[in-house]
Amino acid sequence: MKNIFFTISTILFFTLSTFATNGYEIKVKIDGLNEKQVYLGYHYGDKQYILDTVDIDASGYFTFKGDEPLKGGVYLVIMPPENQYFQILVDKEQEFSIETQKEDPVAQIKIKGSDDNKLFYDYLKYLSSKIPKQQELVEKEKKADTSDKRKAIKEKLNALDAEVKKYHVDLIKKNPNTMSAVMVKPRMEIPMPEFKGDEKSVSMQRYRFYKEHYFDNLDLGDSRLMRTPFLYERVTYYEEKLTPQHPDSIIQSIDYLLEKMKPSEETFKYYLIHYLNKYAASKVVGMDKVYVHIADEYYCKGLAPWTDEEQLAKICDNARRIKPILIGKKARNITTIDRNGKKHDLFDSKSDYTILYFWAPDCGHCKKMTPFLIDFHEKYKNKGVSMFNICKPKSGEYKECWDYIDEKDNMDNMLNTYDPSQRAQIFYNVRSTPSLFILNKDKEIIMKGIGADQLDDVMDEIIKRDTEKLKSK
Repeated sequence: MKNIFFTISTILFFTLSTFATNGYEIKVKIDGLNEKQVYLGYHYGDKQYILDTVDIDASGYFTFKGDEPLKGGVYLVIMPPENQYFQILVDKEQEFSIETQKEDPVAQIKIKGSDDNKLFYDYLKYLSSKIPKQQELVEKEKKADTSDKRKAIKEKLNALDAEVKKYHVDLIKKNPNTMSAVMVKPRMEIPMPEFKGDEKSVSMQRYRFYKEHYFDNLDLGDSRLMRTPFLYERVTYYEEKLTPQHPDSIIQSIDYLLEKMKPSEETFKYYLIHYLNKYAASKVVGMDKVYVHIADEYYCKGLAPWTDEEQLAKICDNARRIKPILIGKKARNITTIDRNGKKHDLFDSKSDYTILYFWAPDCGHCKKMTPFLIDFHEKYKNKGVSMFNICKPKSGEYKECWDYIDEKDNMDNMLNTYDPSQRAQIFYNVRSTPSLFILNKDKEIIMKGIGADQLDDVMDEIIKRDTEKLKSK
């Protein structure tokens, strides 16, 4: 018995079957429960939702009933006020009854009208009976004082493990069309081949095999997976833990996942929206590349038909603006003017690195960054790093730029310009200030989206990395 609002740790299961056609009626009787209401809930993504609330009837039953069949999945009978719950499977059989007790409902459950639920709870009870035996043997193995004793206990553990594995195999083999069989399958391990090579090579081969076969026992194209407690966890683990956290690797994994999800419109829609929002909001530098990819390859190609036209236009326009300034892209040349009317091209800079900095004298955050920027320039001006500052006052009065610069010691030692055409702000999608880009000698964008207070650390890492690359060549 568990609390719905706490982290769920449960047996992996999902549904794969056809549905009833005459609605549903699920009757539940819970001895020892003094409450007059219970809830029917379900999992969806990383959350749980309440589907229905019913009152107890004169015969002591809570009856969940509807004219349309429930979508297949794992549902929760939730008992207030602690919101403890037990789980039921809903798929083909949607008219059944359950009797149990408030204390330990899983052990005391009795089911009529649902062979799948009977099979599932028999499975849970079987596992529950084996866990204490396993723990007992593990403790004995720890305390064994001879190698012969440890070996004998290990053999018993292996035999127990083989018995449980056989139970899984037999359940699936004898009940191939049941939802319970499909729920048990994800718990079966994919045998890992023996790999040859040194330790590092074997480790990499094992990782690649594990990642490649991670979803062998899960059909991501089955919509009923959406109403299980494990789909979100497994998909997220694949994306965040098994995938190197680099934009190109993440893009590859997301494409792989979405392709597998396509047979289920519901699952595909949920995760496509999820990934768009996740990477639109990401604060990790460079992850906007993932957002642009999702927008370009899915939304802007008509694969998100549920999106209204106005919102779709905003998504595609936003991706179009961001795409030219992704990390790794060649920066666009711009021409600005200094206080004396002299023109300056960004590409005229011959430094190893150029800091392109957009700011405004009436921007509070820019004022906080100014001391860091001045200190940075003094420290790095003789290390192959030059500044290219572009001032854009909100008022439109460029005199404010020069007045502010004159007030600050050493700020006039940098190249300070303005752009009356405002094309620079458009080219670099500057919607707020301060905004900073680091360009290499070839004027490729190698960093962006950081504050002037981070420049020292970031620049040191960049110079160190490039120096090591040069040495290795």
